[in-house]
Amino acid sequence: MKTMRLVVAGSVGAGKSTFVRTLSEIEVVDTDRTATDGTALFKPETTVALDFGRLVLGPNMDLHIYGTPGQARFDFMWDLLIQNAHCYILLVAANRPNDVNYAREIVSFISDRVQIPMIIGLTHLDCPGALTSEEILTNLGYDIHDKNRPPVVNINPNDRTTVLEAMVVLMALVVAHSNVKLSHTPEKR
Repeated sequence: MKTMRLVVAGSVGAGKSTFVRTLSEIEVVDTDRTATDGTALFKPETTVALDFGRLVLGPNMDLHIYGTPGQARFDFMWDLLIQNAHCYILLVAANRPNDVNYAREIVSFISDRVQIPMIIGLTHLDCPGALTSEEILTNLGYDIHDKNRPPVVNINPNDRTTVLEAMVVLMALVVAHSNVKLSHTPEKR
């Protein structure tokens, strides 16, 4: 059995845990704890280590899905999770302009460690004050006309259809980067 590893990264409240739950075929293993800092303004609980889910891609292929914590104080987990990843999705909450600079820091952190396919998933586009995809790309440091920039998809992490559409875009990118090596998991007998 081969295993592909996907990391779902982004700021607090961008929809990482929800994305993992929506995509996973198993009950998600999470490390949510009561938020005790400014995160409590967005949500009562936050991920402190990781979320883990799994999706069967075929008879010989599994996708392991790892959601990262959104807070920088847990960046050691970003480092651990991204080291063996084959690809990642950066979720950006379009309705929180101040989080876009933080998302840029996350991309920089990951890019300093690995060179793997990635896409940008825009969430909360239906909320008041949401930035456009062009504004977000510019703030992330990408030229909107550059054909080599990461693909951008609109995602509602609660909607399996948009989550699966994002996965189709990401898998096409992974295939285009044929240097991606999948790990082999011994079959259990």
